[in-house]
Amino acid sequence: GHVRPPPPQNVTLLSKDFDMILTWTPGEGSPPDVTYTVRYESQERMDKWIKVPHCKNINRTSCNLTCALPNFFVKVRARVKTVSGQFSSPWVESQFKEYHLDVELAPPVLNVDVKENLIHVNASFPLATCVESLPWMYDLDLWEAGSENKKQYEGIFRKKTMTIDTTAFRGNYCLSARSSFQSIDFKHSKFSQPVCVLLNNKG
Repeated sequence: GHVRPPPPQNVTLLSKDFDMILTWTPGEGSPPDVTYTVRYESQERMDKWIKVPHCKNINRTSCNLTCALPNFFVKVRARVKTVSGQFSSPWVESQFKEYHLDVELAPPVLNVDVKENLIHVNASFPLATCVESLPWMYDLDLWEAGSENKKQYEGIFRKKTMTIDTTAFRGNYCLSARSSFQSIDFKHSKFSQPVCVLLNNKG
């Protein structure tokens, strides 16, 4: 009297914060102890479904595929099945996505270091190691608190520290940055929460 467990639902390959993640929800009426197994297929080799060792018989309902992808410039899709004891559901497939085209960026985290007449700014990105080599950039805005007039620094290489001469600045200044990436056109994240610093506040 054993029956196959219900297949996963809402199977979606989504890009979020620099990662490519397969997500799903348990099939209607799934027993609580089911697990899930994921495979993916690349348009370079259709009909060859590749195992994802870190997403075999897992309890969670997502699988981070970023560093399993063989090529960030080729469309891939993934599939997942429900496993219960000896029995498994049919596979359910996602749509195709390509990392390079579909990647969604997260804002960087700014580290701001104020020295005598200089601000040193660098941005850290929540990147998986496998995508660190892609040409990530960031744009930086600087403005006096309360002013709408922003000075923009664009296309700063991710690992480069930006140094700004503040000799002429007095008062409270704010900085904010967004990640940027050139695919077919420029992609941008939202701007980060502003970091504000007091400059040249002599006596």
